[in-house]
Amino acid sequence: MDASAPITRQVSGLIAAAPVPSGRERGQPLAAAVAELLVLDASGRRVPFGALFRERRAIVIFVRHFLCYTCKEYVEDLAKIPKSLLQEANVTLIVIGQSSYHHIEPFCKLTGYCHEIYVDPEREIYKRLGMKRGEEITSSGQSPHIKSNILSGSIRSLWRAVTGPLFDFQGDPIQQGGTLILGPGPYIHFIHRDRNRLDHKPINSVLQLVGVQHVDFTNRPSVIHV
Repeated sequence: MDASAPITRQVSGLIAAAPVPSGRERGQPLAAAVAELLVLDASGRRVPFGALFRERRAIVIFVRHFLCYTCKEYVEDLAKIPKSLLQEANVTLIVIGQSSYHHIEPFCKLTGYCHEIYVDPEREIYKRLGMKRGEEITSSGQSPHIKSNILSGSIRSLWRAVTGPLFDFQGDPIQQGGTLILGPGPYIHFIHRDRNRLDHKPINSVLQLVGVQHVDFTNRPSVIHV
């Protein structure tokens, strides 16, 4: 079954929901126990998960771990989304990892990511949202955002682990991530749970759901017709 298909059953206190509704329709409610769980920012400040989207709509990307080469390359593309496009659509972009908060700043410098980012070191939110552990073999194909192959990407990830100031794997290496659209308030409009490291939801398909215009991630220079 497609991990982003509409789901109506209760999972660990969460009711997963269909894609973003039109008009004033609200999504399915997020359990209060999940909204009250805490995330940490780059300074170690604790913030309730639900506060991140209490007053606004948010795209929330849960990544596998900060050493994961596919997550690095995916977040490098997230970094290319202009803040002005998000502001025009009244939506914010949030990345959540599962490392110590000490790894946030180096990861942002590495990827160029300048939107909001937090961590859930104990993976409590990952668990309550039903994010998978382990890799499921699928025929979903290559992610449009991943440039490295598994060998070269894994070698670079290992090199970053052993040469970093804090030698660790920056999270559970078999934890998978996912994508949600939440808010305003404790409502979930869309959820996609990654089945493996290449199963990220294509970014433009998520942006389309919240009314943000298409972004070119190819890095090709624009052609000006005169």
